[in-house]
Amino acid sequence: MARQFFVGGNFKMNGTIKSIQDIIHHLNDAKLDPKTEVVIAPPALYLLLAREHLRQGIEVAAQNVFDKPNGAFTGEISAEQLKDSGITWTLTGHSERRVILGEEDKFIASKTKAALDGGLGVILCIGETLEQREDSKTIDVVTTQLKAVAEQTKDWSKIVVAYEPVWAIGTGKVATTEQAQEVHAEIRKWLSSNISKEASDNTRIIYGGSVNEKNCRDLAQQADIDGFLVGGASLKPAFIDIINAKV
Repeated sequence: MARQFFVGGNFKMNGTIKSIQDIIHHLNDAKLDPKTEVVIAPPALYLLLAREHLRQGIEVAAQNVFDKPNGAFTGEISAEQLKDSGITWTLTGHSERRVILGEEDKFIASKTKAALDGGLGVILCIGETLEQREDSKTIDVVTTQLKAVAEQTKDWSKIVVAYEPVWAIGTGKVATTEQAQEVHAEIRKWLSSNISKEASDNTRIIYGGSVNEKNCRDLAQQADIDGFLVGGASLKPAFIDIINAKV
């Protein structure tokens, strides 16, 4: 069975009540490809607002989750709390959290497992820095990041892998279609060798890193690119064009 195309919008630390309502109204009124799964990730403060106003069929993701169910963890949100609020997805491993907040592979894997155990889908972000790419370490880096998760969970049916080269996030630079496809194919090969053929065949591997309405169609045609994780462009009307990249 063909993998369903998946487009996520990561708003990062952007938006106000009004601007997020405007984005939601635009999404609600737009003609979206019915074959594409759409998820948006507003800042935590606006998760309930988004869930309340979004039309049925568009899901909401948290940008972060903690690896404990409850307790004295100031500022954190658990998978159970997200699930209780109607939030069905979360991001883990975004490079901004890896780099700025120092989140390491093992902690990201623990959060991923907690989210899955709590009934959430996970958009697992992986990717290399420019220095690592120039040193020809891209595949080593992303497979090491995947291996940490594989050590804690064997069921990948609710994981979407988001390959986001760190050097392309918010920089305006984008991996060429060939570069992106090459890494996606290697990720799929790794899944087959280390998880299962079923996981390799069924896991959606999406691309992130300065995706926009101009480059999305070429990227979407690649055999192993199953969608996008969109940053800045998800705040703009062009997000609709990216969602409809396969139309």
